[in-house]
Amino acid sequence: MSRTPFAAFRAHLVSGPMAVRGFPWLLLGQFTSSIGDLCYAIALPWLILSSGGGPGLLGAVLACFGISRAIAIPLGGILADRINARAVMLAADAIRFVLVMLLGLLSSTVTPTFVVLAPIAVALGVCGGVFVPASFALLPAVLPEKDLTAGNSMSSVATQLGSLLGPALGGVLVSGLGPAPALFVDAGSYLVSAAALLAFRVPKGRAAGEQSAEKDAVTFRAVLLRGRFLQVVLVAAVIGNFVYAGAAEVALPTLAHRDFGAGGYGILLAALGAGMIAGALLARVELRRMRPGYLLMILVFIMGASVAAVPFSGGLAGAVVCITVFSVANGWSGISIMTMLQLWAPRPLLARVMSVMLLAMSGTFPLSVAVTGWGVERFGVTAFFPIAGCAMALGMLWAITQPAFRNHRPGDQFTGGAGAVVGGPQPVEQPVEQER
Repeated sequence: MSRTPFAAFRAHLVSGPMAVRGFPWLLLGQFTSSIGDLCYAIALPWLILSSGGGPGLLGAVLACFGISRAIAIPLGGILADRINARAVMLAADAIRFVLVMLLGLLSSTVTPTFVVLAPIAVALGVCGGVFVPASFALLPAVLPEKDLTAGNSMSSVATQLGSLLGPALGGVLVSGLGPAPALFVDAGSYLVSAAALLAFRVPKGRAAGEQSAEKDAVTFRAVLLRGRFLQVVLVAAVIGNFVYAGAAEVALPTLAHRDFGAGGYGILLAALGAGMIAGALLARVELRRMRPGYLLMILVFIMGASVAAVPFSGGLAGAVVCITVFSVANGWSGISIMTMLQLWAPRPLLARVMSVMLLAMSGTFPLSVAVTGWGVERFGVTAFFPIAGCAMALGMLWAITQPAFRNHRPGDQFTGGAGAVVGGPQPVEQPVEQER
């Protein structure tokens, strides 16, 4: 007897990653934490600017956060590998709860100065940097390989949904009640995240047995020096994120200010977020006859073409279409490459591998926005978009010429042999057969 649609939907909700104890709570924690982060992103500038601090103080405080976060990312990878990803994340959430609560209390009692805000910003940056690589190492420790893509997809959707709702909540709180309540919401989100992590359990076999078997097999130095797949991905990530940061933070708002106004810019940002959610959902689609490198090439070419077309798309409606197409491909490719790395990296070194990837993605930000600002002022914003699109495509075109990237298959793993050995124990079809 066939199941009803409701029964089929219910079975889907309790299968795959959702069958892992605590995974739904982990999604809730990521969702609420993302909302809190966006409340903080609105509350902090408003606190500083409404108290006479000025953009100079805001920039200095944000720089303290950004620099300390970048420096702490490698430390987070080391701690997560040597201690425990879940424990590192719990500690970071607990410290951030205290720091943001303190900031909320100070916001209503003292004048926000650099001396007051900088130490808190540095500490928050360190906690954020430590947290991120651990978070990317957590899911591979608890999910079967066949469910990892689905788990990453659901995690990304939860984060993106929070990012869409957070600005609205933060705006209402700050405009109606001031910065302090928004900061308290952010602090509370860290408590929810910590509670979700406490409910999350790492299976003993995956937490200890697999790591002990691999513990002394390879070193992080060997992965960096002989992991050709990782090297290619890092170069492609540097090129892609160098272009993306300048496009998103400088070129797009400049174009919107010239042609679409503030309302149009808000619509473009909403399209960007909605497209990322759609891309994360599409990442769960299994294309068994196509190797991941070729799929990524197609997605990046779509990204490059859509970015290049933005200023020539005929107005706001066309720009929204281009941005949506770009963000769908971006969300899909991001989940795909992260899953590939999580499966490829030796389990005891996973957090450190992810920390290097995260540095490649975020470390180019200051130079990217500076170069883009100079280029837009000198050559105009219209010329930037086709240049950016071509740069994305060329970076991926180089990557696909590299055998380690082009021939990579789902399940391929670094084995520590000469020449950046890959060679997964599972063929591409096996995870698909297990899911069916």
